[in-house]
Amino acid sequence: MPRAPLTDTAALMARRARADGTAWFLHDAAMDEIEERLADVNRTFTAPAIVTGQPALWSGFRPGARIVPDAEVLDLAPAAHDLVIHAMALHWADDPVGQLIQCRRALRPDGLLMVATLGGDTLHELRAALGEAETRVTGGLSPRVAPMGEVRDLGALLQRAGLALPVADLTTLPVRYRDLGHLARDLRAMGETNALAARHRVPPPRALFSEAARLYREAFPDGDGIRATFQTIFLTGWAPSEDQPKPLRPGSAQARLADALGTTEYRGDDL
Repeated sequence: MPRAPLTDTAALMARRARADGTAWFLHDAAMDEIEERLADVNRTFTAPAIVTGQPALWSGFRPGARIVPDAEVLDLAPAAHDLVIHAMALHWADDPVGQLIQCRRALRPDGLLMVATLGGDTLHELRAALGEAETRVTGGLSPRVAPMGEVRDLGALLQRAGLALPVADLTTLPVRYRDLGHLARDLRAMGETNALAARHRVPPPRALFSEAARLYREAFPDGDGIRATFQTIFLTGWAPSEDQPKPLRPGSAQARLADALGTTEYRGDDL
């Protein structure tokens, strides 16, 4: 049975087209993090590609990089790149592991994939306030904030995609907003408002958002405003290569850990 789509692609494209560039701080922070991580790699990449839903924003990030839309089928040729960056778009993918597999196939041996994507703790305050408000006002719930992956789950996708030496970590950015309307304006400016395929298409009652604003301020105050959390998960993996370090086979160690630590080794039958 085919899975129901997560994202209404036409709605997402429309929201991205209306993004006005006044709230790119998440993308800017992701660029800074990726730049630092690439500097730590200490390698010169000559054939980069960037997968993104905001091509104008990311086009100048790496000189000569090929900019690729985050479509279901990525416009990437096999073994064409030594670096692929999947930039702040994976959280909208219906098939995230499929995206990673396509990126891995586009890498040359020992090429590097770096992913920046919003993580599961993002906007948890908004999710809670909207859910409680909708339950009180309408007696039910509807999808309003996109589900986003947890760092452990997303890290496991790197191995499923066939990438070597996988690493997953995250950064968390708390932001203070004046009120819920101020937060909503930033989300519109980012192109990150509700584009879920299962969203309700009928305009909600006005009382929903006034109740959500009240609940939000009560539950998540921050000084004279409210707190919103943005979490970015970073994934790193390498295309397999014969030159990469390999884990030792179980039982192949040439020295005992107990000897190195100066302790006594106990076996199961000694206990």
